[in-house]
Amino acid sequence: MSGELFNRGERRFHEGRVVRVGIEVGGTFTDLLSLDEAGRVRFVKVPSVPKRPDEGAYAALAEAGVNAAEIQELVHGSTVATNAVLERCGARVAFVTTQGFRDMLMMQRHHRHLVFELAYQKPIPIVPRRDCFEVTERILADGSVETAMDPDAVERTLLSNLASGGYEAVAICLLNAYANSDHEHALAELIGRRLPDLMVTCSSDTAPEFREYERASTTVIAAYVQPVVSDYLGRFESYLKSNGFTGSFSLMQSNGGRLPSTGMRRSPLTALFSGPAAGVMGAVRQAALSGYGNLVTFDMGGTSTDVCLVEDGEPELTSQTEIDGLPVRTPLFDIVSVGAGCGSIVWVDDGGMLRVGPRSAGADPGPACYGRGGDRPTITDAHIIQGTIRPEAFLGGAMEIDTAASHRVFADLAAHFDMSLPEMADSAIRLADANIVRAVQLISTERGRDPRDYVLVAFGGAGPLHAARVAEDLDIHTILVPPYAGVLSAYGLLASDYRLFETRTHRIVIEDKAPEVVRETVAEMRNHIVERWRDIGLGYRDLSFNLTLEMRFVGQAFEVPVDINMAELDRLSIEDLLTAFAEAHHRVYFHGAANRNAVEVVSFRLGAVSPLERAPALAVTRNDEDATAGQHRIFDRSLEIDCALMRRAGLSPGHSLDGPAIVDDVTSTIFVPAGWLAEIDDHENLIMRRSGP
Repeated sequence: MSGELFNRGERRFHEGRVVRVGIEVGGTFTDLLSLDEAGRVRFVKVPSVPKRPDEGAYAALAEAGVNAAEIQELVHGSTVATNAVLERCGARVAFVTTQGFRDMLMMQRHHRHLVFELAYQKPIPIVPRRDCFEVTERILADGSVETAMDPDAVERTLLSNLASGGYEAVAICLLNAYANSDHEHALAELIGRRLPDLMVTCSSDTAPEFREYERASTTVIAAYVQPVVSDYLGRFESYLKSNGFTGSFSLMQSNGGRLPSTGMRRSPLTALFSGPAAGVMGAVRQAALSGYGNLVTFDMGGTSTDVCLVEDGEPELTSQTEIDGLPVRTPLFDIVSVGAGCGSIVWVDDGGMLRVGPRSAGADPGPACYGRGGDRPTITDAHIIQGTIRPEAFLGGAMEIDTAASHRVFADLAAHFDMSLPEMADSAIRLADANIVRAVQLISTERGRDPRDYVLVAFGGAGPLHAARVAEDLDIHTILVPPYAGVLSAYGLLASDYRLFETRTHRIVIEDKAPEVVRETVAEMRNHIVERWRDIGLGYRDLSFNLTLEMRFVGQAFEVPVDINMAELDRLSIEDLLTAFAEAHHRVYFHGAANRNAVEVVSFRLGAVSPLERAPALAVTRNDEDATAGQHRIFDRSLEIDCALMRRAGLSPGHSLDGPAIVDDVTSTIFVPAGWLAEIDDHENLIMRRSGP
């Protein structure tokens, strides 16, 4: 696929020196977006290389014709850490814990992910039992030492096993190390002196929070991906250097901030979900230009759909997620992902019911219509059959589409359900929509938010195609489709700030001295995060801080996040803490504000952000083509519909159109059903408003 073809109509506008480049590796395509000194855009999409994702990034640079020596700033988002866990191709890790807790990773928790599965098995831990070791030591929950660690005993037992085990990394998680890290750091020092080639990860550095299993799982995953990420960055940096690159190189984190490559080597865990986070940041930046701050971001790509709630311009953060069923404790955007991308496979389960995903055709072979050997029906093929994706307009006409293959792979499904091909394709798309609606409900209605109060921001290659029907099911009346929607995640890389988080478990009952203890703890965390900031090469920057306390009623099993205004920290009182907790608790559980039980702080989360002076803007280039391209017939919701066919490149600010319409964009297709009005605003966002019932 030629970058020239992908940029048809773009390259002649791009004569300035490239200063910023964002490269985002997705499950199906690798996207590159570059900005020159005037803010003009160049972009390419090339197939991802699942086994060697960096090769997809190199290919994107080559296709774009970008000279690495001219790049001042390169920001990268990669799935390398995620794939290492999902494909179980990370480092060989030894797990070291306190005597008596060797089976922690195998025992896990008592809850079941699949309640009605009779043959249910717990997630398989990354480290098998034979690679789990114990040391004799014990620290109590208050940080006091009950049993000191004997260095000679560690030398005789543990170190000899580590030396002969062929390990690449060691994950240390000693009991209650979040309260006192002395034993972990002493053990790490012993291992470092004797076995300097081993990468050592301590739980007190990675996740200094209570709950032993979650802390251990997080530490093991961090150790598992660190050598993989380090090798990946080494290859990438070597490629850049050999091509004359002298600019800054940073990587996206799951929390929506970026880190220099040196910092990412130390914190590879934060890169697990960098791609979806970049998309959220791009959506937030672009929607803010049009005055929208309360958003539901809707990123539908080839492999999955990712949704996230944004309030007042700030994406929701969470402290824990899972990957392959294994818990990870780290601050990250609260993104819900479902296997409902355009490459998701449509299939029939054992009960004879139609299903969509979570399996995907991915980049290799991809959907059947790509002509690369795919032989399973996908949502992309369904759109080809429906007519909502026009083969001649797919990716700006740069990619040849095999329409006959889409019809062929859907034939058996249509026969099974005694439907016509268009009816079968329509059913598959509607089922994908239902899965997406459910994902949005998980981040909104199930957490005390009404989706009708938010704007749906649709992006990714397929988000604008599904947005209207998803919005109708959720009774959302406004949709925003950014320019270059299909590569918005690559733009989000460039629009993200530098960001670091510090977490700490410190239980404080809300009583007389609680505000003072909160202030003291925050001051300690702030000093530590500033030290980390300098250590990773970010130097002295203007930082803004945000604070979240994990709070609960004494006796509760789980906490609710409570945001505290840093500007009011010096005046913080007991009443302020109790009021803030009551409001947060009531929003989640719809009760508890009048509860007279004691309240406690369990954990602190402090974020430090170095904001961009000015987020880069997307300057849209246009061609001389007429906005109207004629009429086009599609099959939608069991009906054949005649749609106006429009070209987004010909739509200028102020231009409006009524549905039904198909708007071809070089990176995506936008569907405007009947009852919707679409208009290009002054910031090049396409705003869709529901005019019908």
